[in-house]
Amino acid sequence: MIVPAFEEYEPALDCPCPGCAARRRDLARGLPVRAGGHPAAHGTRRALVLVTAAGVAFGATGSGAWAEAGADGTGLDTFASSGAVLAAVPGEEPEPETPQGGSGPLHGKPSPGPGPGVGKPSAPLRATTRADIINRAKRWVAAQVPYSMTKYWSDGYRQDCSGYVSMAWNLAGNEWTGSLAQYGVKIAREDLQPGDMLLFHNPSDPNKGSHVTLFGGWTDYTHAYYIAYEQTQPHTRTQSTPMAYWNNSARYVPYRYRGLTEGAAGSKAVTVAAYPGASAFGPGARNKYVTQLGRMLVERGGKRFYSLGPGPRWEDADRRATRAFQLAQGWRGAEADGLPGPQTWRLLVNGQGKGIPGAGGRSTGRAAGGGAASGGGASAGRAASGGTTAGVPAYPGLGSFRPGRSGPHVERLGERLVGKGFGGHYTSGPGPSWGEADRRNVEAFQRAQGWRGSAADGYPGPETWRRLFG
Repeated sequence: MIVPAFEEYEPALDCPCPGCAARRRDLARGLPVRAGGHPAAHGTRRALVLVTAAGVAFGATGSGAWAEAGADGTGLDTFASSGAVLAAVPGEEPEPETPQGGSGPLHGKPSPGPGPGVGKPSAPLRATTRADIINRAKRWVAAQVPYSMTKYWSDGYRQDCSGYVSMAWNLAGNEWTGSLAQYGVKIAREDLQPGDMLLFHNPSDPNKGSHVTLFGGWTDYTHAYYIAYEQTQPHTRTQSTPMAYWNNSARYVPYRYRGLTEGAAGSKAVTVAAYPGASAFGPGARNKYVTQLGRMLVERGGKRFYSLGPGPRWEDADRRATRAFQLAQGWRGAEADGLPGPQTWRLLVNGQGKGIPGAGGRSTGRAAGGGAASGGGASAGRAASGGTTAGVPAYPGLGSFRPGRSGPHVERLGERLVGKGFGGHYTSGPGPSWGEADRRNVEAFQRAQGWRGSAADGYPGPETWRRLFG
């Protein structure tokens, strides 16, 4: 009996060497979905043979089973039933099959100028909203647009992962994973909101694992899984996905589109232009650059300075937010006068430099009443209540702000939130009964202080109360 020779080998499950790691990925790609293979690899499976021990002899039945397992993966289940073991590697997912094209215009026309990823966005950033981004993403999901790095859908965007995000963000052309980042501002994962992107670019081999997804929202409070909109083989899909992806998770970076607005759909283009000059800012100034400055400052943590949001008229809120950003860079004196010069403008436009810290900076000292000065969520709220400090009404206790609770303090809190510009989640009221709209408005106020995690859970502790009414 002739023993067939195979070049494939069975990798050790716990071996970290590159050879075994690559082999494990190849084996997982070859599996049918019901046996643990990844959906992105389905349809391009290759027939693989696992040799479970050296010197295994295949008889007539085994040889027949191998003959049925063609090179395209057909007959693989028959081969498995003949005695060979095909098992997915626990906890490991294959890299997505996401080869992609480079930067280029819409409708597949040749890309002029330098190669992909070179330079800065040349066209104005188109204003858009989160709802617009998700709605555009859903159109491709509904149409089940086939994956392709060479074809273009009817809207002119390339049918690969980066073309999909270019479409959803309504960019002027088709980008790739090496250039998409310049259209966004880097954010923390805990700050992700629908319409943001999670990007992994592998510069050493862009077609090996490079991928980008759109964040559609958390699936639950643990933030371990999210709804991902993505373009992958065989077609556009949306599904619950582990943060940040099935593989290379630590290498995915979250970004927020720099042309994002809170306005209605169809807004005119927002031009991210060169520095317009000192005369565009300061007392008496009224122009589009003041509005653009305010929006960029809000994205960098300056929302708390604006009670009504940025506008075209220069206000003291613009000066204070600009100065806070300048101070965050370590500038002092004339360099932090609250008037944006060329360097301030460049850092804001390019999403560089340090963001504006929350009120009180990074202080972790204890505030009056026992709450953490840098916090404001449940942990701070468990401090003792009572007492009125410097005109601040007495804190009624954390238990007063829970589902099903009502009282004048809830309505007072809501009215104060509206007065501070954080009433966006109210459709009516506010009223005396605690509801989800109250919690979300409190959370927005807490996050505007620079707080994160449990310190921004939407339940007002004594420090949140003090800052609202102080």
